[in-house]
Amino acid sequence: MRRPASLEALRAGGKAALARALSAVETEAGEDDLARFLDAAAAAPRAEVLGLTGPPGVGKSTLTNALIRAYRSRGERVGVIAVDPSSQVTGGALLGDRTRLATDPEDAGIFVRSMAARDRLGGLSDHAIAAIVLMRAVMDRVIVESVGIGQSEADVVHAVDTLALCIQPGSGDSLQFMKAGVMELPDLILVTKADMGGLARRARADVAGALTLARPADARAAPQVLCISATSGEGIDEALAAADAFAGSARDSGALRERRVRQERHWVVDALRQRFGSVGLGLCDVDGALAKAGGPFAAMAMLDAAMRTRLAAGQSSMPDPLTPDQPPLA
Repeated sequence: MRRPASLEALRAGGKAALARALSAVETEAGEDDLARFLDAAAAAPRAEVLGLTGPPGVGKSTLTNALIRAYRSRGERVGVIAVDPSSQVTGGALLGDRTRLATDPEDAGIFVRSMAARDRLGGLSDHAIAAIVLMRAVMDRVIVESVGIGQSEADVVHAVDTLALCIQPGSGDSLQFMKAGVMELPDLILVTKADMGGLARRARADVAGALTLARPADARAAPQVLCISATSGEGIDEALAAADAFAGSARDSGALRERRVRQERHWVVDALRQRFGSVGLGLCDVDGALAKAGGPFAAMAMLDAAMRTRLAAGQSSMPDPLTPDQPPLA
């Protein structure tokens, strides 16, 4: 099955077209046509992307279920990227998160995709980034549920518009996250399992105190800290309202656009570092490639091809087409 020929065809083709496009991310990896297709999607986002991160067992999948129900009750189409641990045998996703999501396969307004974390400690592979871009161009809401491996939770901030950090009462997570620097990242903090009563309220107070110590003096305002229970529904409406308020403010102020520009540059930098290491990255003119290519995925392809050409030739510096005053590689 071929992917849709254009962004318009993707949007008109429903879940089947989106499934084909997501499959093409892996089967057509490295092809120029796919890079242009992804860049078209990146340039025309429809959805705002909410990321959920936090350690295993905190209740991210249960919360995702509650958010899906809430968004669908508002008539919004929801896409979910559930990032799972990778199989040590096949490298594929173990599908643990997806099996916990109770969705109706007949509902055309919900699309769930499991993605393998592969060898990425932060949980987002290049394929997951591309999947988020495609869903963002088609759906009304996108939820990214990260793999949840404790302190290595930074990758997801480079792919979402609003990041919610989930913390479990009585776990000591606030101290661990403060040590890891994670407290500087979220836009919203959700203390799950609010039905635990006093433990949840204590965790909320601990997190609020940790925020005063963990964030730089010149940082933006500290995120809201809310207690929620995905099973009882307590606090879900307040969490949605807080996420919507943050996203609306970022959109109106221009901060959302700036965030996405920074993210696109990070995707290129991170992809090159993964493929060629820090030394190889240092030989690449990332900003020049972005300006010429017109999008992050074409820029990745351009720089990847140039580096491989240079390596094949046994040369120690990048070829002239990567410098700002030269045309890109053919």
